[in-house]
Amino acid sequence: MCDTIAAMSRSAAIYARISQDRDGSALGIERQEQDCRALADSLGWTVTDVFVDNNRSAYSGKRRPEYERLLAAIESGHIQAVVAWAPDRLHRSPAELERYIDIAERRSVVTNTVKSGAWDLSTPSGRAVARTLGAWARYESEHKGDRIARAARQRAEQGKHHGGSRPFGYKDNGVDLDPIESEIVREMFEKVLAGVSLRKIVHSLNGRNVPTARGNRWTALQARSIVMNGRYAGYRMHKGEPIAKAVWPAIVSEDVWRAALTIVTDPSRDTNGGRGAEVRWLGSGLYICGVCGTRQIRCSSSGNKMPAYRCIEREMTGTIAHVNRNARKLDEYVESVLVARLTQPDALELLTPKSPAVDVAALYVEQSALASRQDELAGLYAAGSVTARQLTTATSTIEKQLSGIAEQIRTATFTDPLRAIANSPDVAAAWYGSDTTPALDLGSKRAILDALLDVTINRTPMRGRFDYDAIGMEWKQ
Repeated sequence: MCDTIAAMSRSAAIYARISQDRDGSALGIERQEQDCRALADSLGWTVTDVFVDNNRSAYSGKRRPEYERLLAAIESGHIQAVVAWAPDRLHRSPAELERYIDIAERRSVVTNTVKSGAWDLSTPSGRAVARTLGAWARYESEHKGDRIARAARQRAEQGKHHGGSRPFGYKDNGVDLDPIESEIVREMFEKVLAGVSLRKIVHSLNGRNVPTARGNRWTALQARSIVMNGRYAGYRMHKGEPIAKAVWPAIVSEDVWRAALTIVTDPSRDTNGGRGAEVRWLGSGLYICGVCGTRQIRCSSSGNKMPAYRCIEREMTGTIAHVNRNARKLDEYVESVLVARLTQPDALELLTPKSPAVDVAALYVEQSALASRQDELAGLYAAGSVTARQLTTATSTIEKQLSGIAEQIRTATFTDPLRAIANSPDVAAAWYGSDTTPALDLGSKRAILDALLDVTINRTPMRGRFDYDAIGMEWKQ
């Protein structure tokens, strides 16, 4: 029957596909199409459509748009024959092949390939041949995938660069440091440890026109991926885990990387009003209410009114108003006091850590052991060895221990935001910004305020002007 089919004049479609087109030249596609056209001409078929999926793997499971259009054309009856360079250009998935057989058989569409000849899907033997070729194509693809995966793991175990796009902070070879970008990477880690949000870090980078490795503007997701990447601590990562010491130099220490990783993966860092929510004002959550003594001070505004700091404790308890103060004037006043203090010769001594040295590596070992105990508890509960109450109690205890360890790590690896300011020849310019330097970001300003100064907003009977005497200030050290 194949000879009869081949002799008939048919409207044919060519399907071409290449898995990888690294330089975008599509030369492999062109060669496939040329060979397919030659085959169609020899069969007396008229090529009416060409469907091309460039840089698409048939084995990956990802949708192939042009392949779907080919099937739609078969279903509609527009074409009576399909020409491909080889069977594996059409399918490497048995499920895809069965779908193709079903459609082609119903529409009496014939298939011919340059490398393997014709498929007669109208007979059991023809379908068996197609399925056999499909099974071998699947085997070859899986075998190739195993070889590639093993080679990739071997390179990872040797600490070698995996290739691909240039990583930010390094030169094109992925090994040598880029002197400017590597300093920016250090800055990103320092700010995370100082409590600055990823959004603020990104805002600062984009405000200074610092591009990503691909020349684009930064997003919080990109900044997060850098902070989470062990490459910057000198580790070769494989499937998201450090597998070996890398051949390239580290930009930050392992302790700093792991501490930053703990911070950015903390589930309490949300963006909807929780502890990790974005803060837009200097004193939110830091200033103290002179009436109730809490730090429940938040900034808000309504209508055309000026933003004002208010104590939300009053709103929650329904008592009389506590304090209400012009936010901009208060922040300006507090900033001027901080800048004046930071110009003093002893400024660097203000935030010098007073705690003894901490074995951060030992803390990570303890953290890992506690996490393993959590997993063991879950297994014991599943096996019926512990009750739900015992599981809850033990889990709560471990979580408290983990929280304490995380805080110790954060404190031990904390990078003082004051250092860059206090070392500056012009503290005011470093704080407020100048024509040549950007202003210190809000997160760093808040970290300095939190470490140095308690600001209390007291009640005042005066109205109409800002009462500086009603603002209490007490240096913490």
